Amino acid sequence: MQDDDTTHGPLAGFTVGVTAARRAEELGTLLKRRGAAVLHAPALRIVQLADDSELLAATKELIGHAPDVAVATTAIGFRGWIEAADGWGVGDALLETLRGVELLARGPKVKGAIRAAGLTEAWSPGSESMAEVLDRLLAEGVAGRRIALQLHGEPLPGFVESLTAAGAEVVVVPVYRWMPPQDIAPLDRMLDVTAARGLDAITFTSAPAAASFLGRAETRGLLPEILGALRDDVLVACVGPVTALPLQARGIDTLQPERFRLGPLVQLMCARLPAAARILPVAGHRVEIRGHAVLVDDELRAVPPAGMALLHALARRPGWVVARADLLRALPGTGTDEHAVETAMARLRSALGVPRLIQTVVKRGYRLALDPAADTKYGR
Repeated sequence: MQDDDTTHGPLAGFTVGVTAARRAEELGTLLKRRGAAVLHAPALRIVQLADDSELLAATKELIGHAPDVAVATTAIGFRGWIEAADGWGVGDALLETLRGVELLARGPKVKGAIRAAGLTEAWSPGSESMAEVLDRLLAEGVAGRRIALQLHGEPLPGFVESLTAAGAEVVVVPVYRWMPPQDIAPLDRMLDVTAARGLDAITFTSAPAAASFLGRAETRGLLPEILGALRDDVLVACVGPVTALPLQARGIDTLQPERFRLGPLVQLMCARLPAAARILPVAGHRVEIRGHAVLVDDELRAVPPAGMALLHALARRPGWVVARADLLRALPGTGTDEHAVETAMARLRSALGVPRLIQTVVKRGYRLALDPAADTKYGR
């Protein structure tokens, strides 16, 4: 497949959902620059714990009884912890405590935060994976050791349990807390759009966001429809394997980049979404059918939802006549007047800019004017 991505962007014509609360603007900008239409609805919000007694208690406990090992999992979480400690007047004491322990950093961003605080990490995994951190700790032996684990709201399935089972004492440092979004309306709208197959892809950058998305769907009684859409029609893109866990537990396949970053995530979507688009030779033109737009000879044509519904119905049997009654059922809503098909078809033809792409078959319905040479390939 070859198209003029420099003109319209590889994601032009596709609608992508963004569920992130943090860095949503950055992700949205990356997607829009590549042509995508972005629907943003935070699935949760992050509440800083600067005034939280749980974080203060954990910090004082570590200052009073230093751990043998401290594991920093996220840069923003580590910085938030140090800033909160400064606010309580114990920042220097916390840094002095961490200076004397084996400090492990999950990845390069965390290493940067550690060094910015004047500390030095003892080790960081090349994979940026907490599984590798766990393997190292267990290989070293943790029996009788005290391990501090800085969290950023992400669940770490089996991590604490494995260390505890091996004889370690684990002190969890919860720097942030995930809460439901203050305004639930955008999330509900995204759920409705997802259930209606109005998204081409949806992105998740944290496991709590994925869990919250599914949890809200279940609360509203939409879970079967959401799971069906995510399994069959909506590409589910996750920034990494931990983020994907709540979705995979429901049998949802996810797309993940090799490097757990927003840039590689978007690059992967730029490859996968266009590759899944339907391409047909129609009336001497190359027609590529995307989510809410069509490329006609590499010229991007925006198409209204009703028109896209008709086009998808015609493309399922290219070259064959599709009856008006079948097209009426494909239209959004539950109307019974076949005149709605004629109206939507007129608008579709106008949007495509080449009316002869779709032929009217008198008293029968409509068909895509598939090129004769393609009848054998596409018209079965």
